[in-house]
Amino acid sequence: MADEKKRSNRAASSRNRGHAGKRPPLYAAVDLGTNNCRLLIAARKRDSFAVLDSHSQIVRLGEGLEATGRLSDASIERAMDALRKISAKLKAKKVAHVRCVATEACRRAENGPDFIKRVREEIGLTFKIISGAEEAKLAMVGCHNLVAPDVKKVLVLDIGGGSTEFSLVNAHPVQQDGLKGLLTQSPIEAWTSLPIGVVTLTEAFAHLPEDEAYPAMLGHAKGLIDKWKRAPGIREMFASGEAHVIGTSGTVTCLTGVHLGLTKYRRDAVDGQWVTEAEMMATVNRLKDAGPDGRKRFPTIGEDRAGMMLAGCAIVEAAWSLAPGGRMRVADRGLREGLLLSMMQGPPRRKRNGKKRRRRKPKPMQAQRVEAAE
Repeated sequence: MADEKKRSNRAASSRNRGHAGKRPPLYAAVDLGTNNCRLLIAARKRDSFAVLDSHSQIVRLGEGLEATGRLSDASIERAMDALRKISAKLKAKKVAHVRCVATEACRRAENGPDFIKRVREEIGLTFKIISGAEEAKLAMVGCHNLVAPDVKKVLVLDIGGGSTEFSLVNAHPVQQDGLKGLLTQSPIEAWTSLPIGVVTLTEAFAHLPEDEAYPAMLGHAKGLIDKWKRAPGIREMFASGEAHVIGTSGTVTCLTGVHLGLTKYRRDAVDGQWVTEAEMMATVNRLKDAGPDGRKRFPTIGEDRAGMMLAGCAIVEAAWSLAPGGRMRVADRGLREGLLLSMMQGPPRRKRNGKKRRRRKPKPMQAQRVEAAE
């Protein structure tokens, strides 16, 4: 009897050791944008996640797209190089769940689908070219816990390399139920995607000297914003103090680093930081006055980003025309984080045979009709 009990205890101990030693599944999000190619690898941690590895590489995939309507051979090869490195990381980490998305450059390029097919065949990564609406939703998911408790609406600004998305968000579901509320029902009431980003706007006005290019870029960006039929109502919300902005992009985080006087970029100092319109405009003016060479010397900008910062400043200044006197919460997070949270917390995905996997709560994000620019 005693021997039997010992054997039972040893077996239970062995099972417990095996369970404790089992590594939780890893998740990865790959975002192929107009300027950058980025990866996040993470493990689920309660209702959030812990980042285990990342990769970010400037590929300038949209270089020349404005003029030709196609992805150039050189930009494709830069992207392929970045994706091979990402694929190696995914294999080394034995990542179980991977989602790869491509945005504006591949949406607009005539040869975008052919490029995505080549990536699948040569590297083994399957990308989905997502719409501007889906891009806006994922950015909101990634930034959900930056919504202040004292507002009715939030305007999410996401500046990319080839497009800029604005989303008007009902704050209540997020304030009440957090991520669960956001995934159960999309709180985006209206959105628009502007066909300008830091790469495409820079290229469109590259023929002008800088002192003429900036007002031209600013005027162009403001003109596109003014065509959005929700713009007047959004301005009224900010005038009455009912809303704030969440800014998610490399442009916004770099500007915030300059505003804070950082000697090197620090995510912990930038992410979640509040910035007023006056503070942001003072920083924009500093960068305008610094000139091309001076902008390279700001530690949070550097040489790689300096050439596109003027266009980024013009988009940021134009965006503030929607939020006069308002405040912005800066997000060093967005689409990749939204992808990870959607995989971890969202609905099950369809298998290839068409059958659904067993559902689990929370309920899937419902498709919701939203307004685009007319």
